[in-house]
Formats: sequence, structure tokens, C-alpha cells
Amino acid sequence: MAHSDVKKAVLAYSGGLDTSIILKWLQDTYDCEVVTFTADLGQGDEVEEARAKAISGGVKSIYIEDLREDFVRDYVFPMFRANAIYEGEYLLGTSIARPLIAKRMIEIAEAEGANAVSHGATGKGNDQVRFEFGFYALKPDVKVIAPWREWDLVSREDMLNFAGKHGIPVERKREGSKSPYSMDANLLHISYEGYDLEDPWCEPTEEMWRWSVSPEAAPNTPEYIELSYLSGDIVAINGVAMTPATVLAELNRLGGKHGIGRIDIVENRFVGMKSRGCYETPGGTIMLKAHRAIESITLDREAAHLKDELMPRYAKMVYNGFWFAPERVMMQAAIDTSQLTVNGDVRLKLYKGNVEVVGRRSDQSMFDERLCTFEDDEGAYDQKDAGGFIKLNALRLRMAKLAGK
Repeated sequence: MAHSDVKKAVLAYSGGLDTSIILKWLQDTYDCEVVTFTADLGQGDEVEEARAKAISGGVKSIYIEDLREDFVRDYVFPMFRANAIYEGEYLLGTSIARPLIAKRMIEIAEAEGANAVSHGATGKGNDQVRFEFGFYALKPDVKVIAPWREWDLVSREDMLNFAGKHGIPVERKREGSKSPYSMDANLLHISYEGYDLEDPWCEPTEEMWRWSVSPEAAPNTPEYIELSYLSGDIVAINGVAMTPATVLAELNRLGGKHGIGRIDIVENRFVGMKSRGCYETPGGTIMLKAHRAIESITLDREAAHLKDELMPRYAKMVYNGFWFAPERVMMQAAIDTSQLTVNGDVRLKLYKGNVEVVGRRSDQSMFDERLCTFEDDEGAYDQKDAGGFIKLNALRLRMAKLAGK
């Protein structure tokens, strides 16, 4: 599609420096009307600030939507049913937000009669892939405009010069008044990249972290909480029923209070490079621990083991942007079926950066005290049966040794 064919474009808009410049660049370069979309996924106060900035940029159609419940119910909770974790540590906080944003952008494009969508992700990162996979999966013929792959701005100084030339207001923060890091936040996590973190040997400063206290500064008294599950999802905390977004917000508060959920990792990006990032995921860290605990008494052994085998592939699909891919949808159906009996309660102890499972119960528990007791089981299990079981399973090992002779 030629530039002149783009009549209207939907821009994923935060109101920050990058997307404010992109807004003006789209209007000038493509000579098109721009519709802005800002999704409130729990990132904080800057959501409404985007409206005034969009108006000052000449935008007529401005979408600002509170999608917190949609985000947790339809994306975060399904992912946690899978116990998804990328490369052993990353709880996929940025990754899981992108398909929802892409979906709403395509829906807005259809409603507005727009034939293009645009985003502010750089050509070095994962987000360009995640956004665009979502766009193409939902609207195969859409025109995608990725300014970082088109324009000649190559540095922050170039962007500031562009802003000054076109009268785009730029907040020049006082030294030390705001984090210098590239950050992304939603209800699941907040991430930090860039600045001194580009040296993987450099320890992040305590001042960088926003959501949690350090474990050293956390309360000296542990706090016990009880999570109630229905079909693999948390529906109540300490007996108080809550919506999905409220559950995650409360777990973030509790986890942050006790110094839970900080990680510092070097991850392998889909585009090929390694990237160092720091993440705070207090609520998600609690959720993962608790979910595995309730599954431990409600899932059949082989079903649980199959889930564990599928999980790395599921996590990789989410990380790489394949949320709408048929294999992820197929895998989700299997995972959700496994969760029908994942009901009950988990009791946790939160203390100094740790989440400790101290109790689990369920009306559908497969844990039978009679079978595992060291006391008299009153005939529930005949220990003689184990002899035949062992001999049958050892038969191939014996035959291999005999064949070797």
C-alpha cells in the first residue's frame, strides 16, 4: 500500500515522547487522519494525560478504554492456568498485554474505517513482532506502519530536535525526579530496561524499583493469606470475593509490601539478541506458587506432567507473539479442560521476599491420607503389589543387561 493510499490510521498512543512524535510524523508523512488508542491496563495516572496531548496534536477520534478486567480475565488468568514462565524466570508481563491492545486496535480500525495501524515499538525489540502478529492474525490485509523501521531518527537527540521543530511539548524532568529507564507497566508487572542496566554486571539501584520494598526492608512479621480457586482461577482472597483485576491488584499490594517478585534477568529476544531487564511481578509471583499448589492435590499425575511438558512451548508462544496462533488456541483448550477440577483453597506465608505454601485443600482433592500414611492404613494399600509393579517395569532393564552379556 502506497503512502497516499493510507487515509486513516489507528495509533497505539501513550502520550509519551515517542508516540507524540509518531503522531505528528504520521500526519506529515502519510498525510492521513490519525485515531489514537490508549488502553488502561493498570499502568497508572498517565492514561488520562494522553487525552489532552492527543487533542493538542489535532486528533479528533480519541479512544481511552479501561481494559483492566478484560486483561486479567481473558489474558493473564488463562496464561497462569498454564503456569507459563519463559526461560525459567520471566512471567511474561509485557508479552501478554500486546494481543489485547492489537485486538482492540483492529476493532477500532474496523469501526473507524481506518485501513492502517501503527505502533511505537522499535525495530530491535519483541513488541513490534507481538503487535504485528496480532494485527495480521485478525486483519490480514491491514497496512502496518512501524515508524522506527521507516524514519531517519536514530537517537533520542534526533527525537528531541524533531519535537522542538514541530512544537511538540517535551517534559524535561529534573535530574533524579523520574526513572531514566525504559519502562512498561500494567497490572501484571512493571519492567525496566536501558540506562545502566545495559551493563549486565551493574547492580540495579534500590531507587529504581517502584512497586516493592526490598526484602531487607519488608516487615519482620510474616503475613498469612488464603486464596480460593474455581476452575483454576482465583476468585477470593481471605474469603472475600473479588473480580480478576481486583485479585491481581490486591496481590500486587501484598507482594510489594513483603518484597516479593523482583527479578533481574538476561533474556533471549525473538529477534535474536540478548537483553537485560529487571521486572517487578509481585502478584504474579504469588499466583504461580499458589496455582501449582492447588494443582498438586487436584490434578492427575500424568495430566500434571503433560502440562509441565507443554508449558515451555506455551510460554515461548506468548513471548514470541503467537497468542492468536491456532496451536496456542488448541493448547489453551486442553489446559482449560484440565482446570475443571482445580478448585479449593491455598494458604500462603509471605515473608521477606518469599512465598511459602503452608496449606492446600479441596473437595476434589486426590490426596488420600490412607494411601500415604506411615501408620496402619487398614488395608487401603497392599504393599505386596509393589513387587510385581517393580518387576514388570524392570524387565526391559534386566533384558538389556542380559543382552549385553
